[in-house]
Amino acid sequence: MPRPALPDRIAARHAERVKASLVRRLRAVESVDGSCVQIAGKRLLNFASNDYLGLAQHAALRDALIDAASRWGVGATAAPLLGGHRDEHAALEEALARWTGRERALLFCDGWAANLGTIAALLDHDDVCVEDKLNHASLIDAARLAGCELKRYPHADVDGARRQLESRPGSTAILATDGVFSMDGDVAPLAELASLCREQRATLMIDDAHGLGVLGSDGAGSVGEAALTQDEAPIVMATLGKALGVAGAFVAGSATLVDALVQNARTFIYATAMPPALAAAARAAVEVARFEGWRRDRLVRLIAHFRGAAAASGLTLLPSRTPIQPLVIGTSDAALSVAAKLEDAGFYVPAIRPPTVPEGKARLRITLTALHAENDVERLVDAIAGALG
Repeated sequence: MPRPALPDRIAARHAERVKASLVRRLRAVESVDGSCVQIAGKRLLNFASNDYLGLAQHAALRDALIDAASRWGVGATAAPLLGGHRDEHAALEEALARWTGRERALLFCDGWAANLGTIAALLDHDDVCVEDKLNHASLIDAARLAGCELKRYPHADVDGARRQLESRPGSTAILATDGVFSMDGDVAPLAELASLCREQRATLMIDDAHGLGVLGSDGAGSVGEAALTQDEAPIVMATLGKALGVAGAFVAGSATLVDALVQNARTFIYATAMPPALAAAARAAVEVARFEGWRRDRLVRLIAHFRGAAAASGLTLLPSRTPIQPLVIGTSDAALSVAAKLEDAGFYVPAIRPPTVPEGKARLRITLTALHAENDVERLVDAIAGALG
């Protein structure tokens, strides 16, 4: 039997994706102006951005980036342990540790690197990683690539997590969960999971990419909102490219944890450090996010306004109190059709399809930001109702 040719397999799989309406296509954004983007020459009101606090274009962040670039240049030029770790990185790590109430923080280039590096550094082949079934793909792939056993429990089901931990009583375990789930927008039962981890002698790891800046009295995320101490939530990961509007990620925890990552996290050791200018911009973002609470207050009002308008129009949203407001459409074809009608009406709300979400649950993932106005969300609701009608 002849060896299967890789180009043939690629072509066949692409044809399957086309038939199932699952092909992804890159579209270049030509410009950004507040809550609007220009794509293919058309100005669209953007409801697909994770810039929840509206910081990506903030003057303080731009100024910090420009000033730092003037001092440091563009790139860090080396891995952190070989001279890439600059004063700007150290200052940002200290600011993130203070904000999250942890002893130390360690920067990574992105959330994938942070999750993979952390789990692979801490778990061996005989260990187990227990995860929520709706965790971000980076957490799931991190456990798989680390070589430990991956065991998953039904979404937000603490009893299900307990059963998975009890099935491996003699193994070192991490229980990993999103803080805010990126496609459903709901918040994990963190206090209950922390209690379970204490009972089972497991270590709780929280990916708070979509919670940091948004939840908690000072924006310290779902972990801060749940008031979990470092002992209760020993590993906290969050990204800097969502509510903070910059790029990169960090892991926060005890000094012992961070030192273990410095020694063993391959995605930290062997990667060029993030540009110092980005670290400076991120530190400016931390200050704005922490102390300009009106941005979170505005989000809370916008979320309530949007959900009220949706309910009045007969739209059934998934339960969410975060800026992520999903509207399940059903099939991929139907979701693509609604998204196209919305674009024709001046709104950018791309369809989210399998495998990002389960089969039959293609959706609009509507995201709200502090840059939106009440009238914006009212117009969106009217456009969705019209597209579905």
